[in-house]
Amino acid sequence: MGSEIDSEAAVQKTAISTWSPEASPVESTKSAGGDINTPHNIFSNPKILEYYTELYEKANYECRHLLDPSLEWTRKEERKLVRKLDWHVCLWACTMFFALQVDRGNLKQAISDNMLQDLKLSTNDYNYGNTIFLVSFLLAELPSQLVSKKLGPDRWIPMQMTLWSIVAISQVALNSRSTFYATRALLGVLEGGFIPDVVLWLSYFYTSHELPIRLSFFWTSLSITGMLTSLLAFAIFHLDGIHGISGWRYLFLIEGLITLGVGIASFFLMPASAVQTNTWFRPKGWFSDRELSIVVNRILRDDPSKGDMHNRMAITPKRLWLSLTDYDLWPIYALGLIAYVPQGPVAYYLTLSLRHIGFNAFQTNLLTIPATVAGIITLLGITWLSERFRERTFISMMQSIWTLPCIIALRFWPGELQGPWGTFALITVLLSYPYCHAILVAWCSKNSGSVRTRSVSAAVYNMMVQLGGVISSNIYRADDAPLYHKGNTSLIIINALVIMLFVLTKVYYITRNKWKAKRLAAMSEEEKVNYVKATTDQGNKRLDFVFAH
Repeated sequence: MGSEIDSEAAVQKTAISTWSPEASPVESTKSAGGDINTPHNIFSNPKILEYYTELYEKANYECRHLLDPSLEWTRKEERKLVRKLDWHVCLWACTMFFALQVDRGNLKQAISDNMLQDLKLSTNDYNYGNTIFLVSFLLAELPSQLVSKKLGPDRWIPMQMTLWSIVAISQVALNSRSTFYATRALLGVLEGGFIPDVVLWLSYFYTSHELPIRLSFFWTSLSITGMLTSLLAFAIFHLDGIHGISGWRYLFLIEGLITLGVGIASFFLMPASAVQTNTWFRPKGWFSDRELSIVVNRILRDDPSKGDMHNRMAITPKRLWLSLTDYDLWPIYALGLIAYVPQGPVAYYLTLSLRHIGFNAFQTNLLTIPATVAGIITLLGITWLSERFRERTFISMMQSIWTLPCIIALRFWPGELQGPWGTFALITVLLSYPYCHAILVAWCSKNSGSVRTRSVSAAVYNMMVQLGGVISSNIYRADDAPLYHKGNTSLIIINALVIMLFVLTKVYYITRNKWKAKRLAAMSEEEKVNYVKATTDQGNKRLDFVFAH
């Protein structure tokens, strides 16, 4: 890690008066009270200020009128402001993600009841249903992101949530394999794109160094949802048979109504940007004039590219093509494709596995909670470590290092010979792995280098994750049940490939940064300023952009 820090410091030193995403987020200027908190300010250079002022005007960026290179604020002010952002923005993002996961994940609770038997479905039919959902989700990712960029995530996300909630509620009427497949496809289409849409919305309010830990809260809400829905399923299944309706049908009805409520509320709780929190139902807005200036300037000083598009600006076909062909993000896309495959089948089959080894529906839903609690702790832990040490690759790789011995043990596990509690313990340890998704999503956003690329890269990355989900949902097959030795052999191989890919990604970004540093170091200070103003290089292709790794 030390060599990496040294190499990045060398790059930053050569990029005097220019911006890089890996620059120290705060360079303090002490006042008499020693409390002034002045982030690295590239706008203090008049020529660079002129360049970005023209850029923001041309892009019609909604916050451009608040750009103030002379603005200073205290650490106390910023801490108070970030707490306010966490309360209004991060908390609601987590609430919306809770709603997504309720409808996306309650199928696992439903099959712990008698859903498969009632609909005369096999475990392979269950696999196909998961595959249909994931493919639909994947195909909707990029179109959804393009719609979101045109309409604004504050409009599109509530619309998505309301529509998929209606479909989720309609699952009460499932009566065949075809209706099961149809609702899986509709849910995938409507939910696809939600995650990158929310990540884009969060990036309007948080700096690149604050985003990863907020995303860890975001995915922590996924785990909390798993616990709450397991407890809720435990209660709802007691309604089984009332009015002749199965417990799993009540599950879809009640949880769908919860999601619908969150979707409707989101129309009122998602402002388009920091400067648009004042509305007829919120006349005072969220911020004072000074707080608003701090919100905007801290974001722009951290990443000036966030003003190169406005929040209702559609992505043109040319911009889309440039984003899709951004080869510098391909290593992260490749990680998204396979990093989560080794854990997927075990998670998909958790409730079925627990039922198979003798636990009933009520016990099964309660026994999913320990792995969820442990997963929250490990997720928050590695995300904190990543930001504390500015290290992404090796800390993210801890996920694969954790699961490899567990999968090897599962491959040779004698199953019922060890009793149900031994099998439960092994599966729980495996599924307690430190989930690196928050780090990789923020990493992809940070290395994008522009709003245009960031909008598309978030969708493409998530598409790769969903494609990986398609792969993982078809590794465990009925003819390999109940121990799935063939499937677990495949998972061991994939897990080893993930570790190798993390190492290669690290090498790639270090090499790219050294190449840029060499070219930048050959320039004089005047040439560097002229480069910033005149270059046709965009986003992360600029020489003054340093890749995070």
